[in-house]
Amino acid sequence: MERYTAISKDNLRINDRIRTSPIRLIDENNAQAGIVNTKDALTRAMEVGLDLVEVAPTSTPPVCRIMDYGKYLYEQKRKVKLSQKKQHAVVLKEIRLRPKIDDHDRDIKVGHAAKFLEKGHKVQFTMLFRGREMMHVEQGHTIMDQIVETLQEQGKVERKTQMLGRRMTMVMTPIKG
Repeated sequence: MERYTAISKDNLRINDRIRTSPIRLIDENNAQAGIVNTKDALTRAMEVGLDLVEVAPTSTPPVCRIMDYGKYLYEQKRKVKLSQKKQHAVVLKEIRLRPKIDDHDRDIKVGHAAKFLEKGHKVQFTMLFRGREMMHVEQGHTIMDQIVETLQEQGKVERKTQMLGRRMTMVMTPIKG
């Protein structure tokens, strides 16, 4: 009963695809079985209903192991999924403002930013200037300073306030703690 005959993604040779002889054998209990003939190792693997997998083809003699190859592939996929699950992607949330924003509206937007920072997201504040509002850039700086003062417990400034054309931007990151 031969279950796997193809060469896997990991370039492991399985069962009858192993051409070299003799091999160093590791049995199903992870014990060294010594140097044996490939046919004997394959017979032994078939007796216990498992696969013979070449795990170190470059060593002399090559190392083969008796294992359940399907279970091995499943565990490898599971490890990859778990490692990806533990990664945290940094998300940048943007909050747009205008220099003529009312205090209450600003407080609501700052409250949203505080929630974003608590969740671990970065927050970019963007103030848009239109027309004659460009004459009152200092008002934008004042509003940005008020925002930083309000959020100093939740986050810190990563990129200070800067003007780019008609936009004023500032980025805050959460305080780790």
